[in-house]
Amino acid sequence: MHTRSLHISLVFLLFLNVAYGQSPYFPDTVWQSRTAAEAGMNKSLLDSAVRLAERSENPVGRDLRIANYKSYAREPGYKIVGPMKEHGGPAGLVIKNGYILAKWGDISRVDMTFSVTKSYLSTIAGLAVDQRLIRNITDTVSGYVWDGTFSGKHNAKITWEHLLNQSSDWSGTLFESHDWADRPSREGGVDDWKNRTLNEPGKVYKYNDVRVNLLAYSLLQVYRQPLPVVLRDKIMDPIGASTTWRWFGYENSYVTLDGQMMQSVSGGGHHGGGIFINTLDQARFGLLFLRNGKWKNQQLVSSEWVKRVQNPSPANAEYGYLWWLNAEEKWKGVSKNIYYAAGFGGNYIVIDQQHDLLIVTRWMDDNKIGELVKLVIEATKGK
Repeated sequence: MHTRSLHISLVFLLFLNVAYGQSPYFPDTVWQSRTAAEAGMNKSLLDSAVRLAERSENPVGRDLRIANYKSYAREPGYKIVGPMKEHGGPAGLVIKNGYILAKWGDISRVDMTFSVTKSYLSTIAGLAVDQRLIRNITDTVSGYVWDGTFSGKHNAKITWEHLLNQSSDWSGTLFESHDWADRPSREGGVDDWKNRTLNEPGKVYKYNDVRVNLLAYSLLQVYRQPLPVVLRDKIMDPIGASTTWRWFGYENSYVTLDGQMMQSVSGGGHHGGGIFINTLDQARFGLLFLRNGKWKNQQLVSSEWVKRVQNPSPANAEYGYLWWLNAEEKWKGVSKNIYYAAGFGGNYIVIDQQHDLLIVTRWMDDNKIGELVKLVIEATKGK
C-alpha cells in the first residue's frame, strides 16, 4: 500500500511539473524568438502594434543637444555638462514568456535613455538595502552622508525614501546646479524660486533631477565605489548584458573617496549623461523585474524590493521608487498593476506581470505609448 501511494504521488508530481512547473525562459547570449502563434497571441493585433510604434516617432528631434536646450530654456543657467549623442529611429521589443515576439528598428544601437536611468538608480538603492548598507529606507540620509549636504533643519529630515519617491524638497546646490532652477514654477521669477517656502519632506512630489543626482551622490558615499561598477557587477553582467552600455555623470561631478577620484553619475540626461544603452540590454533589465528580481537561479534583487518600487507614494499615487505606476489608469484600458520606467523622448520599459509581458520602446511618441501597450495586451488574448 505504501509503495502504491508513493507511486501515485510521484505520478501526480510529474503531472504538475509538466503542466505547470516548466522553468521560465531566460536568454543566454542569443535571445530566442517565438511566433505569435507559438505564444498563443493574435498576430494581426501584434503586427498593428509594431506598425504603430514604427510610425510614431517622438517629435523631440534627433539632435538631442538642441532638444534639451529647447526643453529647458526656462531654467536659469541651464547648460549641458555631460555626454550626449543624436538618437536613432524608433526601436523596440515585445517579449512574452521571456521570448522575443516582435521587434522593430535597430535594437543593437546604443542611445541615451534619459530618465529610464532613474529606475536603474532605484535598483542600486535596492541592492544597498538588500546588503544592509542602508539599514532602513526610512533612515535619514544625514546619518550616512555627513559632509554637510544634508545639514540644516529642513534637509536633516530627508530620508532615503523621500529621495526615491521625489518628495524630499531638498534645498541646495549640487555640482553647480541649484535645486530651485530645475523645472521652476511657471509663476514668479528667480527671487521667488530661491526664497520659496520649503515643503515638509514626504508631503509634496516634485520631479527634480538635481535631487535625483543627490540620491546618486549619496549612494556613492555609501558604496564608496563608482555606481556603474556596482551595476555592472551586481546586475548587468549576471543578466548577460553586452559590454556596450555606459553610465555617465557630468564633467564637474567628480569627487574623491578613500583617496580615489570617482564620478558621481546622473539619474538622467537632463544636463547630458545618464545611461547610454541598446534596446536588447534595456530589455534584459526589464525582464529581471518581470521575474521579480531573479535571473535563472540567482536572486539578484530581492523580491521585496521589486514589490516596494511598485508601492504608490503618499505624495503621488502614480509614482513609486523612481518607477512610474498606472495606478490612476493614465493608460486607459490597461491594468492598474502595470508599472514602467520612462525617459525623455519616448523611452519606456513596461512591465506587465499578469500577462508575463515586457515592452521596450525607444523614441516613441508619448501620446501613443498607452495605445501601444493596450494593443499588445489585447494581442495576448489570442484569436
